[in-house]
Amino acid sequence: MPLPQKKRWESMAKGLVLGALFTSFLLLLYSYAVPPLYTGLASTTSEGAAPCSPAPSEPEAPTPANSSAGGCQPRRDIVFMKTHKTASSTLLNILFRFGQKHGLKFAFPNGRNDFDYPAFFARSLVQDYRPGACFNIICNHMRFHYDEVRGLVAPNATFITVLRDPARLFESSFHYFGSVVPFTWKLSGRDKLAEFLQDPDRYYDPRGYNAHYLRNLLFFDLGYDSDLDPGSPQVQEHILEVERRFHLVLLQEYFDESLVLLKDLLCWELEDVLYFKLNARRASAVPRLSGELYRRATAWNVLDARLYRHFNASFWRKVEAFGRERMAREVAALRRANERMRRICIDGGRAVDAAAIQDSAMQPWQPLGAKSILGYNLKKSIGQQHAQLCRRMLTPEIQYLMDLGVNLWITKLWKFIRDFLRW
Repeated sequence: MPLPQKKRWESMAKGLVLGALFTSFLLLLYSYAVPPLYTGLASTTSEGAAPCSPAPSEPEAPTPANSSAGGCQPRRDIVFMKTHKTASSTLLNILFRFGQKHGLKFAFPNGRNDFDYPAFFARSLVQDYRPGACFNIICNHMRFHYDEVRGLVAPNATFITVLRDPARLFESSFHYFGSVVPFTWKLSGRDKLAEFLQDPDRYYDPRGYNAHYLRNLLFFDLGYDSDLDPGSPQVQEHILEVERRFHLVLLQEYFDESLVLLKDLLCWELEDVLYFKLNARRASAVPRLSGELYRRATAWNVLDARLYRHFNASFWRKVEAFGRERMAREVAALRRANERMRRICIDGGRAVDAAAIQDSAMQPWQPLGAKSILGYNLKKSIGQQHAQLCRRMLTPEIQYLMDLGVNLWITKLWKFIRDFLRW
């Protein structure tokens, strides 16, 4: 064997050994960074006896009032239960901007951009938490634990969340998270989603790593057992519990109408709820479920389907109470204002593929092995009046968290590894 070729084989062998060692190190690190998944509620932390104690100098927010009645004050104590794949990143940006504008105190995670998801939330996970500490806004991904969250905010804090049609959510979650759910690796066909839905019980393992992403994800995020028997009375009990705990449940499919209701509930201004759609997939990466696959996806996520049907009905009751004509006027005003900001802020007027984003500060987080999430280019010349608002409206979640001073060392390390390995 010629010497140059022998050296090449030696180099390859060394590379394989180093790669194996490096992969082992990453798996070890990941096992420490990612918490174990428990189906039961986390035990209350030792600080459970020290609930939030608002400073005496802070005026208490008034009882929710309809802004049309006049005289209401903007509500500043808000818990947003951030569900997955529901336009929640867009709503998160709205809350970041409002909190930053008014100097509010956020409860942020420590080390990463979620509260050790998929483990249950515990107040000890909050960056710089001290017993008795009180926060205005909690809004990062978590697995909801009501008592732990309740102890961090004022008694009259507003609780909100957002839901999405479960079949569409499942489709989005399958494509975004499927590569990190090992039991999907058994799927060999070109259309893995269709193959899975033909016989999901053949592949699904409720104890499998990251399995929660692919069945009843809304139920799971809200803190309930996503594999609960659909015939159990607990299903309806959990749904009614969500209704008691949350002041408003938004719907992703009616996002503008949801924001109008939110603006009214919180007594905010129109500018406070302006938005650009963040963390959206490009059209070619968004296959639509056919009628039969849609039916199968809904049946597979039956707990989420029942949850969604309940809050879809209650949502439209709220719209009726608000007034259909008034809703139409306010939605039109919101869309006009969003369109105006689009012309002012966005270079080219539309979202672009990741490869076309010029500023790294505007690069959204991408799913493993794909570059399917769109982002924006900020116009070069924006008047001083709108420059700050434009940048904040377009900044992706991770970069915004860093701008707000959040410690993201685990997220940054993971990004470095992904960039190095070109994942």
